[in-house]
Amino acid sequence: MIDAVTQFFQRALAEPTHRDDPALTLELACAALLCEIMRADFDSSDDERAALREMLVSRLSVSAAEVDELMAMAEEKVEDAIDHYQFVRLINDHYDNAQRCELVKLMWQMAWADGEVDPQEEHRIRRLAGLLYVSHSDFIRTKLAAEPRD
Repeated sequence: MIDAVTQFFQRALAEPTHRDDPALTLELACAALLCEIMRADFDSSDDERAALREMLVSRLSVSAAEVDELMAMAEEKVEDAIDHYQFVRLINDHYDNAQRCELVKLMWQMAWADGEVDPQEEHRIRRLAGLLYVSHSDFIRTKLAAEPRD
């Protein structure tokens, strides 16, 4: 199964110049990072799955079939996968600072989907934000912008 997941991501995240639709590879890289946030607290709730599905369909313009395939494989992916580099590199190469900040904001919204942010989710977002070269002030700004208002 791990081989199937690896092959999916290798196919999906091929260099943009070798694909028909380079934006799709970026969308899938973003989706993979959002899946990491969903799984960070070891408790993927139905609310988180619904939030992820909505984010992928509306904000990243991924088709329903691609969302289902990506989510099914991501949930079976080994939790302690050490390499986020392929996703982060692709995003850093093609997204400007504002787009990377928007992705971090989506991560915070993903973390809030079940009503609270687990320390593991915050840690994962902090780590990924650093890899995406998002400044600490932008990290805090996106966190505050994503917090639900009563």
